[in-house]
Amino acid sequence: MSSPADRGRRLLPLLPTHHPLGRQAVTCEFRCGNACSHDAPNTARNTYFGDVVQEVVSRRGMLKAGAVVAAAGAGALAFSGSASAAPPPHAGPGNGPGRDGLDFEPVRPNTLDEVVVPKGFETDVVIRWGDAVTHDAPEFDFDRQTAAAQAKQFGYNNDFCGLVPLPGWDRWLMVSNHEYTTEEFMFKNWSSAAPTEEQVKIAWAAHGLSVVQVEREHRTGKLVVSKDKKKYNRRITLTTPFEVRGPAAGSKYLKTSADPSGRKVLGTQNNCAGGVTPWGTILSGEENFNQYFANADLVTDAGTKAKLGRYGFSGKASLRKWENYDKRFDLAQEPNEANRFGWIVEIDPLDPTSTPVKHTALGRFKHEGANVIVAKDGRVVAYMGDDERFDYMYKFVSDGKYQKGESKRAREHNKRLLDSGTLYVAQFTGDSPVSEIDGTGKLPGDGEFDGSGKWIPLAHNDKSFVPGFTAEEVYVFTRLAADQVGATKMDRPEDVEPSLKNRRVYAALTNNTDRGVKPGKEGATEVAPRVNNKHGHVLELEERRSDNTATTFSWKLLLVCGDPNSPDTYFGGYDKSQVSPISCPDNVAFDPRGNLWISTDGNALKSNDGVFAVPVEGRRRGQVKQFLTVPRGAEACGPVITDDFVLVSVQHPGEIDGASANNPLSHWPDGGTSQPRPAVAVAWREDRRRICD
Repeated sequence: MSSPADRGRRLLPLLPTHHPLGRQAVTCEFRCGNACSHDAPNTARNTYFGDVVQEVVSRRGMLKAGAVVAAAGAGALAFSGSASAAPPPHAGPGNGPGRDGLDFEPVRPNTLDEVVVPKGFETDVVIRWGDAVTHDAPEFDFDRQTAAAQAKQFGYNNDFCGLVPLPGWDRWLMVSNHEYTTEEFMFKNWSSAAPTEEQVKIAWAAHGLSVVQVEREHRTGKLVVSKDKKKYNRRITLTTPFEVRGPAAGSKYLKTSADPSGRKVLGTQNNCAGGVTPWGTILSGEENFNQYFANADLVTDAGTKAKLGRYGFSGKASLRKWENYDKRFDLAQEPNEANRFGWIVEIDPLDPTSTPVKHTALGRFKHEGANVIVAKDGRVVAYMGDDERFDYMYKFVSDGKYQKGESKRAREHNKRLLDSGTLYVAQFTGDSPVSEIDGTGKLPGDGEFDGSGKWIPLAHNDKSFVPGFTAEEVYVFTRLAADQVGATKMDRPEDVEPSLKNRRVYAALTNNTDRGVKPGKEGATEVAPRVNNKHGHVLELEERRSDNTATTFSWKLLLVCGDPNSPDTYFGGYDKSQVSPISCPDNVAFDPRGNLWISTDGNALKSNDGVFAVPVEGRRRGQVKQFLTVPRGAEACGPVITDDFVLVSVQHPGEIDGASANNPLSHWPDGGTSQPRPAVAVAWREDRRRICD
């Protein structure tokens, strides 16, 4: 492996931080409202199902994994993957040595203030904060920003990125989420105590999504913004009207003084990950929405206050003081406004006049995102994670079936598929004796962290399966419903995505330093096998008979992340001396060959975040290779991997404790003395070969 230092580059000092995971305190404050400094809001007493089963089995003297699974009543399910050195029987072309398409030389960990890519690759910026989205957008001027200008320009802190193809040669609509604003880096001399009205409205306009037409240059091979900005380009912000659809539309819990119908919401916020649907729309997840609302402590109704608490609402004034300029952000005045966020939203980039939708059938929680696969019987299945310590994984199975074709009729039919169906939450069972899961990350006797599980139904349209909950309560207060049925507590389930190649599902579990550490919090389980889990892990799940509508599944931990030299790490059974260190997996994606790609958030190994690739089949299954690193202070988000290029969203570059707009400590992407600007970057091979050759 070659080091960036070997190429004449200067390494910067390790980033100073007091956060247990290595993330900068300023990021924690603005991104999630310091969620990790507060107690996790899940106080439910539902016990890990594997522990219950093991206690019963132990009393009967049956400690073999097969007996455990039989006692659980889930059945022993075949798992077609292989963690051994030999390829599984189904391994085909491209799965042997050197045939996985990942022949690049891994990038070493570093703290450079740039995007670092392997030898033989080039990189460039596609679009950055403030660049024009609409044809009439003014040129960006950091010192003279306005809300009107920002509503036409690329928003702040882009996260998810997706491509929807257009007719013609190498043209797409690129859709980016804008997760949150960091006002200290957007405005000089910004004051949390007294932000101006214009600053607040700029922040509203900097949230949401951007739709931008892009194309691949014939001469250079890089991706650029198209000159044509009139037909499709669009900004969606915190003041864009959204339609509420699905079984909870019109619920009493969604009605406010501004919207007595409970069917129209202004805007979307804290949009994290997402997915591209088979019918060419974008699904986007509303995540840490609680931090934007003020005065939860002043809410007097005990039931309302308890529900707010389960979603992390607390305190009086908010950090950004939006409540000073719009009462909907004041829970003492509008407690139901909180319930109008935390949904999966769908936008149609191919129809710039369409109204975006909030889908209540997919439940309300801190959605990282949603990713869809068409099941064998034609129904569509969406997989989702609730990004909070000790929260849950979900899936939704539609009632209707996907219609193939690009006709307007088929497309309109498909755009209604997420309105009706069944919402489930996951319950996991390990197959090893409890005594073998000691919290250190030591593998159990069977050599893997694995087991079985089931999807527990929560609701189907107007029918609730949760005792004591109406259907609308299940959808609006999904976390509480999942608590009630005994869902399995996970270590921050973030991006959850099915592979279109093998139909298995992969989930990034980012970290959980509270596990087994804080009094009253759950300890190690086989699906979360380390206490004080700083580095996270990647889960692989296969549903019965590879049917994505099935309600039972088998699972394995593909990766237990961290330093390969540490005994508590695991890389699918691959030789740990031949892998890249990886910490805090966040987003997952797949390349055309079916390899898994992972971006990281908050690298606890004290180097810059990055994007990694790992085969999930064949002899090299588990061989993690780092493809790129992002600049100092930044997070790597929303990777898109095509045959010809890789896109990465570079979020919050320069977000380093002690830095600000008055004292920038990063100057990426423009260099010199410029302010750091979140952006989408692209990487491609210098020789124009395919990425996965």
